[in-house]
Amino acid sequence: MSHAFIVTKEHRRFTEFANAVRKDKTIGICHGPAGVGKTNSARRYANWDILEPYIDEWGPRGDHDAKHYALANRSRTVFYTPEVLCRPKDLMSDIDHWQMKVGICADEHLRSLSTDAASSRQNDVKRLIELLIIDEAERLTPSALELLRDQHDRTHLAIILIGMPGIDERFRHYPQLFSRLGFSHQYRTLGREELLFVLDRHWKRLGKVLDLDDFTDAQAVAAIERITRGNFRLLERLFPQITRVLKINQLDTITDDVVEAAASILVIGN
Repeated sequence: MSHAFIVTKEHRRFTEFANAVRKDKTIGICHGPAGVGKTNSARRYANWDILEPYIDEWGPRGDHDAKHYALANRSRTVFYTPEVLCRPKDLMSDIDHWQMKVGICADEHLRSLSTDAASSRQNDVKRLIELLIIDEAERLTPSALELLRDQHDRTHLAIILIGMPGIDERFRHYPQLFSRLGFSHQYRTLGREELLFVLDRHWKRLGKVLDLDDFTDAQAVAAIERITRGNFRLLERLFPQITRVLKINQLDTITDDVVEAAASILVIGN
C-alpha cells in the first residue's frame, strides 16, 4: 500500500469475525460491495503485504529473516486470490504452495525458541496454518468448492471466502459446504463518523487541518461524501487526484470545486 493502513470500525469487525472463524475452525463468508475494504482488511489480517513478497523472493537467507519467521508464526494465515477460470487442481496446488512456505517460516520461528531444534521440527509444517482466506470467491467452480470443503473436513483448516453481495445465497446451492458455514460477515461502506475520521487523516497528509466549522471544508466534505458514498476504494483513488488538482492550479485549500475537478478525472459508476 502506498499509505499507512487506516484502522476503521469495519476492519475491527472483520478482525473479530476472522478470529471467530479461526477459533472455531469453521468456514466463514465475508461479503460486501466492491471497494469497501474487504481485501485490504484480509491482507492486513494475514500480514500479507509483508509476507507475500518475502516468500515470493525466497532467496538466500539473511539477518532480516527472524522477524518474518516471527510474523508468519503470529499470523499462521494464508491469503489467496484465484485466477479467473482457475482449474481446481491448480487452485489446490497454489494453496498447498503457500501453506508450505508460510508453515516453513512459522516452523523456523518455533525451532529458534526450542533448545532442541531437531525435536521441534514439525512433521507437516502445513498443519501450522490455521486460516485460509480466499478473495474473489465467485471465481471458484463447484469442483473447487468441493475440494476446499474436503480439505476443511480432513484437516480442520478454518476458511474464509470473500465475495460480492449474494455470494452467501449462491453457496446455498451446495448443501455440504453450506452446512459447514459457521459465520457470515457483511462488510459495509463507511459511516459518516468513519468517513470524517478517514478524511481527517487525508487532510493531515496534505499538511492541512480539517475543520467542519469552516464552510469551505464542510462543502468539500459534503462533495466527497456524495461522490464516494462511503466507498473506501473510491476515496483512496480520489485523493491522489485532489492532490494533483491542488498542485497543478497552485491552490492551498481543498474546496468542493477542487473535489469535483478531481472526481471528473476518475471513472465512477452510478
